[in-house]
Amino acid sequence: MSHSASVSVPATTANLGPGFDCIGAALTLYNQFKFTYQAEVEICVTGIESDRVRTDESNLAYRSFVKLYEYLGQMPPSVRIDIELDVPLARGLGSSATAIVGGLVGANLLAGEPLDTTGVMELAIALEGHPDNVVPALLGGCRLAASVETLSRQRWEICDVPWHESVVPVVAIPDFELSTAEARRVLPSEVSRADAIFNTAHLGLLLRGLETGNKDWLWAALQDRLHQPYRQALIRGYEAVQQAAVDAGAYGLVISGAGPTLLALTNPRQAEAVIEAIAQTWQQVGVKAQVRSLEIDNQGARSSNEVA
Repeated sequence: MSHSASVSVPATTANLGPGFDCIGAALTLYNQFKFTYQAEVEICVTGIESDRVRTDESNLAYRSFVKLYEYLGQMPPSVRIDIELDVPLARGLGSSATAIVGGLVGANLLAGEPLDTTGVMELAIALEGHPDNVVPALLGGCRLAASVETLSRQRWEICDVPWHESVVPVVAIPDFELSTAEARRVLPSEVSRADAIFNTAHLGLLLRGLETGNKDWLWAALQDRLHQPYRQALIRGYEAVQQAAVDAGAYGLVISGAGPTLLALTNPRQAEAVIEAIAQTWQQVGVKAQVRSLEIDNQGARSSNEVA
């Protein structure tokens, strides 16, 4: 008798310019996780950069798996975890969010689904520390997350953000890394009232731009004052790549998550020109990059349970 759970989790792009730590979207790029009961814990990793992923009990997918059982007050079972990677590590595409969501969803499935989606989501946010990657990774689509303070605890309201079919996400994944910790260290501890107002207005405009596909709104909305001005210096060639993308027809270009991956939004007619402009411009400053157009994944984490 073997009993296993399989989970597919999409990559995500977070912040989208002005939506720092509160908005993100799932993309059609996936990591796969399979959890199978066996006598001892074993972790096997294949796919891109698989040799860099820990295969002991410090593995993030395993730690997330254990966390759900601890939350339930149960002893976690011994499992073999097979991980197939297609989301690059430390590039700003939510690789850690895939591990957290994969571990939690797999554990919940093997445990008989004692938690509903909201329960799994709240555990994922607690493990990640912010909602912008784990929420769309779990639920799919583009999602805005807002915390609600109550007397007893903090909870989350999650808003689905409509994404117009004419808005094409183009991701440019460079051949260097940038850790989230490093990208956060350069941020100021306080911002001015003017900058807070600027981002509030631009986030509102971004929501309407994504919903309608209005190019003028999107061009203006992707501007930010809370994180990108401080992080740009960590990404070689950022300004040149941004200008090249806009010149080729992109509405704008922003840092995906903490970076260094860059995200351009464009229309289907200009997508290939934007891809070529970004790749060529980055190459001119010595950066090799994988540049491709993706789609929004509207399903989020997919799971199946197998008994044989």
